Amino acid sequence: MSQDFFPDVQGRIPFGGIGSDDPLSFKVYQPDRTVLGKRMEDHLRIAVCCWHSFNWPGSDVFGAGTFDRPWLDPRLDPLIAARAKVEAAFEFLDKLGAPYFCFHDRDVAPEGRTFAETTANLAAMLDELQAHMERTGVRLLWGTANLFSHPRYAAGAATNPDPEVFAYAAAQVKAMLEATHRLGGANYVLWGGREGYETLLNTDLAHEERQFARFLELVVEHKHRIGFKGTLLIEPKPQEPTKHQYDYDAATVYGFLARHHLEDEFRVNLEANHATLAGHSFHHEVAQAVALGIFGSVDVNRGDYQNGWDTDQFPNSVDELSLALYEILRSGGLTSGGFNFDAKLRRQSLDRTDLFHAHIGGMDTLARALLAAAVMVEEGAIERLRDERYAGWAGDLGRAILSKDALLELLAGRVATGEIDPKPRSGRQELLENLVNQAIWEVDSAPDRGAAD
Repeated sequence: MSQDFFPDVQGRIPFGGIGSDDPLSFKVYQPDRTVLGKRMEDHLRIAVCCWHSFNWPGSDVFGAGTFDRPWLDPRLDPLIAARAKVEAAFEFLDKLGAPYFCFHDRDVAPEGRTFAETTANLAAMLDELQAHMERTGVRLLWGTANLFSHPRYAAGAATNPDPEVFAYAAAQVKAMLEATHRLGGANYVLWGGREGYETLLNTDLAHEERQFARFLELVVEHKHRIGFKGTLLIEPKPQEPTKHQYDYDAATVYGFLARHHLEDEFRVNLEANHATLAGHSFHHEVAQAVALGIFGSVDVNRGDYQNGWDTDQFPNSVDELSLALYEILRSGGLTSGGFNFDAKLRRQSLDRTDLFHAHIGGMDTLARALLAAAVMVEEGAIERLRDERYAGWAGDLGRAILSKDALLELLAGRVATGEIDPKPRSGRQELLENLVNQAIWEVDSAPDRGAAD
């Protein structure tokens, strides 16, 4: 492109603080602000996704695209359009100050008439990506293959009843895993968007599970063969686009991985809106993944409480995100993962700068939630109350039960003689909820406290 795609934004988005009236400034997010001994940018590892932000025209099932995305014009040469798209994306990343990006193969490279042509397109665009990454310093949080858009994947990819589709998907993942490795990606994601079923009348559940496990085994084998050191991530989602998807939630994914002895090879990439579609809170999914030892990364967004589908809206609730960040911080924080904005503009947000407003608001919300979670960790009141609730397990009875020294007959006998006669004890839920609110409010009243310098 001969000129900036976002001419209304001149230079890097600055930090203005809470009192700033400049809508194109951060109110809370400061990359270099120290939080619990670590830079805010390093805590959050924020990424921008290419698909919603640059490869989606703003269409829905009832209408055509509304966004100003000239590179999506089908009359353009596909590779020329792809280069314009990537150029605009890196202009945005650079001006926003986001340290990472994420992409599917089809987000940056068009599908060709043959697989060889498709692979050549991807190879050509990798050169473009690498040049932009070197110029801007932006890094790749994760890459992934689009195994859901093309009609060949209507019945799934790894779980497709046709082994030729399985083979084609495997070839596509091989190419994209190698591309992620070449670009220094920190992770590789597998999202089973169509790994599920529409009706059980034509589905062999046991067969499709074996296929899916074998597909993941092949990915693991190739990861080690090429020397990719990043983390392999699976992204849970319960349904949509299929009626039922096999990677329903974090617990389901862990059960599948454990059955097939893959639990040491994969972690989960959790999405907030997918958690709520599964009937959970995002807080629950993070805590569950941490407890199972498979927490990896986050697609941060939100759903609409009045809609029953995946709306992928930008996050705006400090209350909700602070609980998830508390679980992440108390478990040691992110390692290879990050917070990827898998979120999209509303269809009526037509201005080019709306993409900046959306990400600025989301980044400020994440930053504020991080500060509140840091207060909770530093003060330790929630953890102390939790420890007190389970204190009995450190005593003689608790240790005997967990060490398997206490037989059922022994426990029953002690209860029968009255030696064990427990009394109900308060769970203190309201007190704990007040402590969370207090931490959120404390960020306002004492912004320069020890939790964040």
